[in-house]
Amino acid sequence: MLLTYCHPAVGQSDTTHHPNLKFTGDFRFRIEHDWNSRNQNGIKRADRSRLRYRFRFGVHFSIDGHSSFGGRIRSGNLNDQQGPHVTLGGDPGEFGLVRVGFEKLFYQFVQKGITAWVGKNSIPLKKLNELFWNDNVYPEGIALKFYPQWLSKNPKHPAGIHIGHFIVNSRNRTFPKDSYLQIIQLTGGFLEGRLNLFPGFYRFKNIGNYPDGKQTFEMDYSILHLGSQVILGRNDQARIGLEFYQNLEDYSAHDSIPEPLKKETSGFVLSAEYGKLKKKRDWLFSLSYANIQKFSIVDYFAQNDWSRWDYGHIGAAGSRISNFQGFEIKIAYAIAKNFNLNLRAYHVEQLKKIGSFKENGNRIRLDLNIGF
Repeated sequence: MLLTYCHPAVGQSDTTHHPNLKFTGDFRFRIEHDWNSRNQNGIKRADRSRLRYRFRFGVHFSIDGHSSFGGRIRSGNLNDQQGPHVTLGGDPGEFGLVRVGFEKLFYQFVQKGITAWVGKNSIPLKKLNELFWNDNVYPEGIALKFYPQWLSKNPKHPAGIHIGHFIVNSRNRTFPKDSYLQIIQLTGGFLEGRLNLFPGFYRFKNIGNYPDGKQTFEMDYSILHLGSQVILGRNDQARIGLEFYQNLEDYSAHDSIPEPLKKETSGFVLSAEYGKLKKKRDWLFSLSYANIQKFSIVDYFAQNDWSRWDYGHIGAAGSRISNFQGFEIKIAYAIAKNFNLNLRAYHVEQLKKIGSFKENGNRIRLDLNIGF
């Protein structure tokens, strides 16, 4: 959650406000419990309870009516792009100092339906959840959002084109040798905004099977995304969403991929929600079912909420939450504007077993979110 407001900046005197300078920030406190989780060898993981928090602080400066630049710092493990949360009493323990790093640094240009940025910023994708892309992962590259008038018949529900080229790992050689991601997505609202469609195509090139340089081989992904949301009722409180992912790559001749996973290339998320968190005493309820096969996503860029599955066994940071099916139940309440409680519960089970048993797990989280 990110909420913004204009903050006075010190100029030539303490009473001078800079109208082009904005600060953003949020704080989260989390109570988390994992239980009844089994690994692929059939061994039950010890139940785990944690207290966690996240802090973020950003600045945005408008140069003129079109150009601006900004940045934001966050707490958390600097080697884990998915995880900005800090565990109380965790690494380094003994009341050690908390690590902080930049998650955003960018220059942006906006004019007549065009938004473009270069640097490190939010990925320009419309999506309903984080099953494909984690909101805490900020890619580095060039991005463009374009809402042409000839494509946007209804100005209240404009149709747009989102494109981007993002460098995952630079190889210090020619650009095609890099590990990179290219995206293109179309967005549009129909039936007075009651039906929203956002199909896309995402090309991952030279991507490691493990994160943090621990890969044993590299592979490509060519993912077709069909996203949709239907808004029901007069007050827009009820919404149904469906997102489908299909990796078009053929891995049948890829010797490094285990045989049971070679055809595991599709995934979908079905969700229903009611309510919004816009003002004090608002409620939000949602139920989601996800079925995400192993290579329908790149798991270490996706969400890390649904399970405690990770890459710690190879000494890498990040989560490996793909090859699973499961449910999420969410209940949220707005204590005040920019101040809410969010309760989420999960149950997951592995789709294709890699070891002797299918992994599984249960998790519950309660978040207190404060924006300023």
